[in-house]
Amino acid sequence: MTLTVIPVTGLPEVAAGDDLADLLLSALSRLGLTLADGDVLVVSSKVASKAAGLTAPDREAAIVAETVRVVAERRTDGRLTQVVESAAGPVMAAAGVDASNTGRSEHVLLLPHDPDAVCRALRAALTAGSGITRLGVVLSDTAGRPWRTGQVDFALGAAGIVVADDLRGGVDADGRELGVTVRALADEVASAADLVKGKADGVPVALVRGLDALVLDGAGDQPAGDVGARSLVRTGPGDWFALGHVEAVRAALGVEPGSVLASRFGVMDVAPEPPSVTVGRAVAVAVHDLERVGVDVGDDHVVVTGPDPVEVGMATARVAVALWGEGYDARVAPPAERTPESVRITFSRR
Repeated sequence: MTLTVIPVTGLPEVAAGDDLADLLLSALSRLGLTLADGDVLVVSSKVASKAAGLTAPDREAAIVAETVRVVAERRTDGRLTQVVESAAGPVMAAAGVDASNTGRSEHVLLLPHDPDAVCRALRAALTAGSGITRLGVVLSDTAGRPWRTGQVDFALGAAGIVVADDLRGGVDADGRELGVTVRALADEVASAADLVKGKADGVPVALVRGLDALVLDGAGDQPAGDVGARSLVRTGPGDWFALGHVEAVRAALGVEPGSVLASRFGVMDVAPEPPSVTVGRAVAVAVHDLERVGVDVGDDHVVVTGPDPVEVGMATARVAVALWGEGYDARVAPPAERTPESVRITFSRR
């Protein structure tokens, strides 16, 4: 397969109410390009959001409104950053709310709640305007990935293109059965297009040629077999990473990420914090609903006290777990060194 990726330059600043399909066809024409059957257009979500007027004046309020659930949260330079499941579908930082490349507007841009529908409508308008019937449209956005530094573009929405190649049940080049391999083709297309679009070059669209085998056949806004990029979003039972490890510990202790309690007790900072802060936060989370328990905090230990041995034991276990969530190994004193009303826990950084 030979792949050609062409930046579509010369697109004007897009404003609310603009006919995006007409702008794209005009830009292609000025470059001497004509859409052909089997082509794929990769369009930045920003221009689609601008055309649809998806803006908001307040960034923080917009993030809250566009968040389905909080997955992880950290303090960065005094500012709260949250990775969330967005109303648009994917799990991403700040629900995809973005203040970059917004033109002259001081408002932030929001993602469309149904990116696949945006792609279907754009595909229908482009095929009608060009006279072709086999066109793929990918709406791209940018996100970070677990275990990898940096961001890449992915398919936020898609229409008219095969979004995944499910190889499970087949065999590899050596004849071994494939059990888990599903290629996220639409994401690969979005990433390839970003190599010519860039992030600061003002090129929001790329034309990709050579993917004829992936482009679906059929007129209208949704050809047969078109499942869209939403099918690539992994949430629910198949999501192994529904919460960050710190958030999972705190949630098990009754402090859900993004909640009032999480804000009250504090959120971990990405920068190093003194033990007085991290240990204090762990203790506050651990005993927030145990009214008759007291905790004295030392430099390398905490002492849990209370009138009821059961509550003391419960609080001891919760404090040890909360300390682990903050990055400490905790050692509970052996039975010979504790009383029913008092237990000492020593801790050290992992």
